[in-house]
Amino acid sequence: MTRSLYILGAGGFGRELYYWLQQHPDSGRAWKVEGFLDDDAGALEGYDFPAKIVSGIKDFQPAPEDLVICALGNPSLKRKLISQLKSRGAGFMGFVHPSVVMGEKVELGEGVILCPGVILTSCLRLGDHVMFNCHSSAGHDVEVGSFSTLSGHCDLTGFCRVGEEVLLGSGARLLPGVQVGDRAVVGAGAVVLRNVKAGTTVFGNPAKVVWQEEQSP
Repeated sequence: MTRSLYILGAGGFGRELYYWLQQHPDSGRAWKVEGFLDDDAGALEGYDFPAKIVSGIKDFQPAPEDLVICALGNPSLKRKLISQLKSRGAGFMGFVHPSVVMGEKVELGEGVILCPGVILTSCLRLGDHVMFNCHSSAGHDVEVGSFSTLSGHCDLTGFCRVGEEVLLGSGARLLPGVQVGDRAVVGAGAVVLRNVKAGTTVFGNPAKVVWQEEQSP
């Protein structure tokens, strides 16, 4: 049976993911992309695009055999909307582009998305709904928490630990053993030499704190 697949989010990454899905050998056999879920009905205006927005997120009622794949980069929004759809019975699918290089003892959680050119070496774990954009890599013994997003060309070296809902900007690099706390943001091009606390935004080379979320009393 070919299952119906819906892309959550019709933004730029959603459009990229649509084309990458067509390159997968399971496309048209195990699943078929029916279109996008997005509350912005005009998200595709101005694009001559082969797929359409078929439903708002808040109105989508999945059938038992339907699948959803998340094309949202914002970690907190990703968690929120996935939770909403799961409460209505939605099932989520991950995606590994055929060009991905993956070693031994690599554990992938539910809904993980690995884009073209990603390299995962060995003995590492990615939590649920983690996304690695194009040409990002993770070395041995790396752990990445659920709902985290790595933009393109990021580099996680050996023994790094990344918490949940973390966002790494394009070209960010973590040196061996660095730990990044939950909800942290690592700016584009940052080189992280030291641990980053939860809820902290760092930027630069070497990375320095530019913002810290307020702590609860």
